[in-house]
Amino acid sequence: MRELTAMPDAVAAAFDAFPSPVRARLLEVRALILATAAQTPGVGPLTETLKWGEPAYLTEASGSGTTIRLGWPKPEGQTCAVFVNCRTTLVEHFRAHFGDVFTYQGNRAILLDASGPLPTEPLAICLAMALTYHRRPR
Repeated sequence: MRELTAMPDAVAAAFDAFPSPVRARLLEVRALILATAAQTPGVGPLTETLKWGEPAYLTEASGSGTTIRLGWPKPEGQTCAVFVNCRTTLVEHFRAHFGDVFTYQGNRAILLDASGPLPTEPLAICLAMALTYHRRPR
């Protein structure tokens, strides 16, 4: 499966606008999104673009999942966000499986500290759930 590695210029500019610790953490999450997509059957290639001025990852080719968007919800802080469509049940499922691992923002985001270890395994499971959301039974 083809892995997306070249970052579009507009997306690179959006990452460059984040402060260094936030940028570093969100680039880690980007790499995890790409790796998870490559390892998850049925996802196919991703489209990397901007949504609301923030890096976003879409399953346009397969239609398998919902958009994942990366952001900085509180510009004065060191918290990063992995946003999903607030009309999905994804954050509800993330809470049910990983309530003690992540902090959440309503029904729209997983919040991550820009410092400290990234909870890679649970986050990869959440990303796979988002990338296959439209193929899961409800």
